[in-house]
Amino acid sequence: MVTALHMRKALGRFVSGVTIVTTAECEDNDSVHGMTANAFTSVSLDPPLVLVSTSTRAKMDSRIKECGRYGVSILACDQEPLSLHFAGAANQPDLVRFVWRKGVPLLEGALVHLACTVVDSHPAGDHTLHVGRVDQLWYDDGNPLVFYTGSFRSLELLGRDDHMGF
Repeated sequence: MVTALHMRKALGRFVSGVTIVTTAECEDNDSVHGMTANAFTSVSLDPPLVLVSTSTRAKMDSRIKECGRYGVSILACDQEPLSLHFAGAANQPDLVRFVWRKGVPLLEGALVHLACTVVDSHPAGDHTLHVGRVDQLWYDDGNPLVFYTGSFRSLELLGRDDHMGF
């Protein structure tokens, strides 16, 4: 029998990047709601679509439905404390610095910023899959924060001259 615990342990062996998904009613830091998510994926390049999965019990689920927009910040290796803050595991609001892009709050210092408009939402068990059209994106080089077997790790990337020819 496949249990929730078995699913969590098995799928925890899939290395994922760490993102903070944010949304806001208006361009005001006090209206921002955010959550840490590793259930994020690219869906399509043309049109540019991404997907975030939110628990139907999470405030973020209803906030995305209400606002119709969300941002995705893909975290750099030194941003683990921000991930813990938005996961509710640590309360460190003094670390949070937002950059507003296209009316969407994103986290300062992240490797990638995506400003998205929801084009579809699908119920899926105890989660909702929110498909967003990427309206704007920004990115920078750096080492990403990754999640594996319930722990954060940093991924040291090889320099351009050190790659394996891929």
